[in-house]
Amino acid sequence: MNTKIYSKLACALLIGTALSGCNMLNRLAAVGEEPTLATINNPTHEPDYKPVSMPMPSPLQAAPHSNSLWRPGSRAFLKDLRANEIGDIVTVIIDIDDEATLNNSTTRTRTVTDTTGVSSLLGYEASLGAILPEAIDPTSLLSVDTDVSQVGGGVVDRDEDIDFEIAAVVTQVLPNGNLVIHGRQETRVNYEVRELQVAGVIRPQDITTSNQIAYEDIAEARLAYGGRGHISDMTQPRYGSQIIDIILPF
Repeated sequence: MNTKIYSKLACALLIGTALSGCNMLNRLAAVGEEPTLATINNPTHEPDYKPVSMPMPSPLQAAPHSNSLWRPGSRAFLKDLRANEIGDIVTVIIDIDDEATLNNSTTRTRTVTDTTGVSSLLGYEASLGAILPEAIDPTSLLSVDTDVSQVGGGVVDRDEDIDFEIAAVVTQVLPNGNLVIHGRQETRVNYEVRELQVAGVIRPQDITTSNQIAYEDIAEARLAYGGRGHISDMTQPRYGSQIIDIILPF
């Protein structure tokens, strides 16, 4: 068993060394040369290409009208171009400037004193001294004195400033006419991918004539902004540290 494990580790190390060697040779060959630009290719011919699948509106049958210069349903001239159907696109303006400061202080003190005695125990209260090693007072057999004091304080200082514009797609039209939207944006810089997602429910009358809607007009708004890659991995504690923080009681 150990021999198989060692063989697998040796193969993995050999493959990694070969790959790094190829990359090193390519970098050495490009010393002093300008970086080459990628050629313009048909993206549908790429091996990892996947067609986009998005919700689409129901097809409309265009009926010709005599003596008319415009086709019914044409998205031009006097037609409202704001998003109102499944598959339409609306621009979400995200401008959040939120600042909050919370101070909380708690002080709690409790003092408890209990004394229990047996003055009459069927006439045998005087015989307790023979059972217990020291002389006792039957009127004060048990005495408990508790003093608890707790002082707590917390401060939260939060300052958020997010300014984005993202295009969202109408994914559902509710029975009352409201629109469900969902938008996602990904930006990759070197080995780091930044993601922005927005979702929620909007009213068609809140959409401006330029087909935009403000973030505060979105009901059940869900906004997520984060990243994944080398930088995000370095800012996160290692898995072992996270497990220790969860398991340790103090």
